[in-house]
Amino acid sequence: MVTKSSTKWPLMLACSLLVVSAARAAVEVVDSSYSNGVISWEYPTNDVLQYQIEWTTDPSSSNWHDLGYGLAPTGEAMNVSAPQFFRVGIRPIPTNMVLIRAGTNSGTDPDFGAYSITTECFCVDQYEVSKALWQSVYSWATANGYGFDNSGSGKATNHPVQDVNWYDCVKWCNARSQKEGRDPAYYTDSGFTQVYKSGQVAEPYVKSSANGYRLPTTEQWQYAARGGEASRRFPWGATIQHARANYRSDEYTYSYDTSPTYKYHPAYTNGGVPYTSPVGSFAPNGYELYDMVGNVQEWCYDWHTNYVGTGRLIHGGSWYTYADTCRIAHESTEFIWNDTGYTGFRTVLPVD
Repeated sequence: MVTKSSTKWPLMLACSLLVVSAARAAVEVVDSSYSNGVISWEYPTNDVLQYQIEWTTDPSSSNWHDLGYGLAPTGEAMNVSAPQFFRVGIRPIPTNMVLIRAGTNSGTDPDFGAYSITTECFCVDQYEVSKALWQSVYSWATANGYGFDNSGSGKATNHPVQDVNWYDCVKWCNARSQKEGRDPAYYTDSGFTQVYKSGQVAEPYVKSSANGYRLPTTEQWQYAARGGEASRRFPWGATIQHARANYRSDEYTYSYDTSPTYKYHPAYTNGGVPYTSPVGSFAPNGYELYDMVGNVQEWCYDWHTNYVGTGRLIHGGSWYTYADTCRIAHESTEFIWNDTGYTGFRTVLPVD
């Protein structure tokens, strides 16, 4: 019988993350003890994405097996065949990503009224996709059967990629997944046999069980952008200034734009357009996410219709757009074939 002490689980189970399959083996073993059919371990780090429990009949061998199912946070016991030895491993959060725990953010937005956003756990890029990251995946992708509408631009390797349309970003997500050995999320057929690699597929089939990268939904983006705070116009509060974000300031139109410098951000107008800033140039929000507003607006997965027509949602504003587009709850529409010098993206990963 395997049980666990309830005092050692609450933090690690905030996302109900338990055992992963053998194909997703833990990459690091943490200290654990086994005695009289009971396994226990200490909560070692905040950077744990998942715990994995493994067993063997010979602890001196390399033949360890996934237990195959999880331990419930209520203290539920499970029967397993004996004799066995156990160990506990972890699957770390991917580099430069942040784990957003499941929850609800409810409040009253100063401009858009009451809202309530509920999400499951997911990981999100800490930074907007940089030109360097884009290029590393793009080079691999074009050598492995992918075709893009645009090659992507960037003022420097540490600036966000821009001049990419929605199709490019979705295919890039698949390529990043395959490059890292993950299951791609987007396909051209309902049987999920043809990975979306080329052409313009406006409504790819989404494999919900895939562990690969994807564009965020608007709920994921807004939940992440709020950084754990409620009822705010911007991630940090009610007003915006160039000290907080890279956007186009207008002293006359928006009362919440209180920047002492106007028009484009003066620190980034050198070298011609685009006037992007290096990713991570400004203070992060409460989730340690950078540039959730300003720099480049970010593609999301959802369809959206407004006065310009029907397209995909973009969020966050940019170096080119005004303070109103930087509001967390502001929603803009962009045609999916459009690539601009002020639109980029970041990706998310599901947590299963």
